[in-house]
Amino acid sequence: MEDFLRDYGLSTREGLALMVLAEALLRVPDAITADKLIEDKLADRLGGQRPKSDTWLVSASSWVFDISSRLLHLGNPPETILRQLTKRFGMPAMRTATRQAMRLLGHQFVLGETIENALDRARTMESKGYRYSYDMLGEGARAAADADRYFESYAAAISAITKRAGDRVLPDRPGISIKLSALYPRYEAGNGEEVMATLVPQLIELARYAKAKDLNFTVDAEEADRLELSLDVFAATLADPSLAGWEGFGLAIQAYQKRAVDVVSHIHDLASAYDCRLMVRLVKGAY
Repeated sequence: MEDFLRDYGLSTREGLALMVLAEALLRVPDAITADKLIEDKLADRLGGQRPKSDTWLVSASSWVFDISSRLLHLGNPPETILRQLTKRFGMPAMRTATRQAMRLLGHQFVLGETIENALDRARTMESKGYRYSYDMLGEGARAAADADRYFESYAAAISAITKRAGDRVLPDRPGISIKLSALYPRYEAGNGEEVMATLVPQLIELARYAKAKDLNFTVDAEEADRLELSLDVFAATLADPSLAGWEGFGLAIQAYQKRAVDVVSHIHDLASAYDCRLMVRLVKGAY
């Protein structure tokens, strides 16, 4: 990070613009699409026209890029600044700078590209007493195939975490955070009946697997308008008899919301009703 800041300091417009682009690139999963995005943002195109793209990833990253520019109050949009730099230094140099920014950002916010990498990197902090709840990077599922892939990723992660968990006991064992919107492509309040019928059995299956491995299993926080639906899914899963007596089940609560105290009271009532202890993690937002 020091090397990057020396060459492209965040106190400069150029450094901020590079970091904005890098943040957008973190949402792109493959090198080909990332190259297209860099080309789109850095190339000096006539009239500032953008190439048409048939992938939503480029569109989403472009949206992030544009919104971030407004938040940063750069005066000139990051695209303009970066195109000016491209004229001065050339595309190869700008590609290298952007890739460096992306690597540095990724190192700050992503523990590893695979669960195995993340487990390796976590060892140092675990030796100091830290506990980790591993989260699979990605947005909500857009189709059933996405949901199936996320389900398999969660199951594989539980298996990998178990192999490294050692002989510690709860609550000192590592765990996994499950994003409900990753397990169902239409995770919305308007589809409540479908969510309860389809998603709850999947969550119970994953929870049983985590219980068998005696890991922490956290239902991650979703957007505010999905809070009540998340609580319904959580309660229905908790009610399953196969999970009785397990103290690793829990959820993340957005503690900054005005409803937070009521949510905590509701979770307390659930724990009392089912005579169990729940793992609760208070958070104040993403990261």
